[in-house]
Amino acid sequence: MLNQINCIIFSTLLFLISVLGIFLNQKNILIMLMSLEMMFLTLGFNLISSSIYLDDVAGQIFALLILTVAAAESSIGLAILVIYYRIRNIITIELMNLTKG
Repeated sequence: MLNQINCIIFSTLLFLISVLGIFLNQKNILIMLMSLEMMFLTLGFNLISSSIYLDDVAGQIFALLILTVAAAESSIGLAILVIYYRIRNIITIELMNLTKG
């Protein structure tokens, strides 16, 4: 069974992997979005494990709200990428500054 320290270590490792995914791969926007989503998931996992350990429901409700915002952010980001791909036929970070209005 996982105790609190193991959950925090696991959550920290996943968060660091997602930070590395954002900073080391700055050319592929899809991997950056997946890394950002993994950051939100590790934050939710940390809140849920702390909520279970402290026997409090507030952390679980807050984790549910974070996951809802993360899902909305992910769907909007992917919709923007699909529209951008239909216009340019390529998805690169270098050409994203052309969309500034």
